[in-house]
Amino acid sequence: MGFHVAVAGKGGTGKTTVAGLMIRYLVGLGQGRVLGVDADANMNLNEVLGLEVHQTIGQIREGLGNVPQGMTKDAYINYKTQECLIEADGYDLIVMGRPEGPGCYCYANTLCKKYVDEMADSYAYVVVDNEAGMEHLSRRTTHNMDVMFAVTDSSVRGIQAAGRIRDLVGELKLGIGKIAVVVNRLGGDLAEPTVRELERLGLELAGTVPDDPNVYQFDLEGRPTFQLPDDSVAYRAVVEILQRYMP
Repeated sequence: MGFHVAVAGKGGTGKTTVAGLMIRYLVGLGQGRVLGVDADANMNLNEVLGLEVHQTIGQIREGLGNVPQGMTKDAYINYKTQECLIEADGYDLIVMGRPEGPGCYCYANTLCKKYVDEMADSYAYVVVDNEAGMEHLSRRTTHNMDVMFAVTDSSVRGIQAAGRIRDLVGELKLGIGKIAVVVNRLGGDLAEPTVRELERLGLELAGTVPDDPNVYQFDLEGRPTFQLPDDSVAYRAVVEILQRYMP
């Protein structure tokens, strides 16, 4: 069984950038293929990685009325799910996306969970980038992970949001081995109120990622942050955090 990582957190904290940099590091190890999973209906992990998406799991539902004669519905779904897989150098990416038109994301979530469950053991590493908030936990899109990183800003409210994620994971018994907080885009040292809130809630601090002008510049220009220079302070910080939790 490989090493499975989930990245969660509230919107705007840079969790997708963190997930993309983790994929980059794991690919660079050269110890086996990596599966990246964009489990966010508002997909953008592919943009961080610099990949183009042609089909998402969320779009599969729209074609279920055109199952070829002689093919079962389950076989058709499996075939179309395989078509959603984007192959890159050292890793694959699958994107949940959203269904076309009105309707909930439940079916797309179910297919995404089923695919990851079936295929995860074929990969040395799996990195799941979740949607913002906590609803994905209730839908059990993310489960059976070695570690979940709750990415947050340095505010007390951000730490409290991470605490709610930790608590919900425990209530739902999702089989996540460890939950740790990553404070992203930190300018300077952690403020004392933030440190106190981490201690009050009993949250494990995985580490901090400094505010990196390279990340800002890449985002401004629409360049994939997957291509950050090796000496980028954000990349180095993400690598150090991930290394602490790898077997």
